[in-house]
Amino acid sequence: MESDDKMFHDITLDELLKKQHNEKHTIIDVRSPKEFHESTIPGSINIPVFSDEERAEVGTLYKQVGKEAAKERGLEIMSAKLPEFIAKFQEIDTPKTVFCWRGGMRSKTAATVTDLMGIEVNRLQGGIRAYRQWVIKELEKAYFPPDIVVLNGNTGTGKTKILHQLAEQGYPVIDLEGMAGHRGSIFGHIGAEPSIQKEFESQLVQAMRKFRDVPFVLMEGESKRIGKVTIPEFLFDQKEESTQLFITLPMEQRVRNILDDYQPWNQPDDFAEAFDRIKKRIHTPVAKQIDHDLTTENYHQAVRLLLEYYYDPRYTHMFNNYPEDKTKIFKVSDTADALSQIKHELSRMYPEKAPLS
Repeated sequence: MESDDKMFHDITLDELLKKQHNEKHTIIDVRSPKEFHESTIPGSINIPVFSDEERAEVGTLYKQVGKEAAKERGLEIMSAKLPEFIAKFQEIDTPKTVFCWRGGMRSKTAATVTDLMGIEVNRLQGGIRAYRQWVIKELEKAYFPPDIVVLNGNTGTGKTKILHQLAEQGYPVIDLEGMAGHRGSIFGHIGAEPSIQKEFESQLVQAMRKFRDVPFVLMEGESKRIGKVTIPEFLFDQKEESTQLFITLPMEQRVRNILDDYQPWNQPDDFAEAFDRIKKRIHTPVAKQIDHDLTTENYHQAVRLLLEYYYDPRYTHMFNNYPEDKTKIFKVSDTADALSQIKHELSRMYPEKAPLS
């Protein structure tokens, strides 16, 4: 313990990021579950001082009665749940840092009561507000040193699965769809939990920081907007000017991939609703047929028609916009074949650079 009256250690964001990078370190968001769900520091866990309802109650008291009344009620609430709160901290066997919105009463309370129970805890100065300001400054730099290698191809070629397998094998991958909580197609939100822009940017900046010293990073070909979020302009432009590895796969295999990934029979109403939003862009007789196929659960044909009349024409237009010297085409039979060919190409492009350990 420090020699002054403070019963815990305040650390700066820079110190926290170094700890997170260099050692096993648990970051604990003590804000309410709703706040945590909306946006947090990537990698954090949530041990809230107040539930959503309790936070609303204390906030109302603060506004209508005053600060002291709110503090007294907050103390009552916290006292009742103290054993459970402490027990959760005791389960964590790594160094710990707590934070709240701006490094105020909630994180101070959490750090103080845990310290009294002999649990050493740091508190982040400035809270998540300081972290958010750092994210904005990092994006304003508009600078990402590594080459970007873009995995591209028609809808259904298994690009996301290939990227995940490459990441598992130690290749540097930034999964934009995963960060966005959206799989990129008109059905991409189904079965996923879309991110908000703040959360997407937090994850993106952390990934860019992680890979800033590697020679190249793999990303999937995406439009500038993925679901509810937008890729920063500088990164999108850099991605568009980078090497594009295009995967081509037979139509039937692509249809099977999409059916395996999305399983439309589990959420038929969501798929019909998603199709309603784009069917005006498809030739009317074809749109009617797709509508009928979705209604009668003939998903195989519905997907094939969507690829043939909606996705593939857009892909062809996009492909033709890339210069030939920036594109490489890989004709593959399945995901395993694609993975093998992509790895061979990466070893040719970067012969001295093995995957990350």
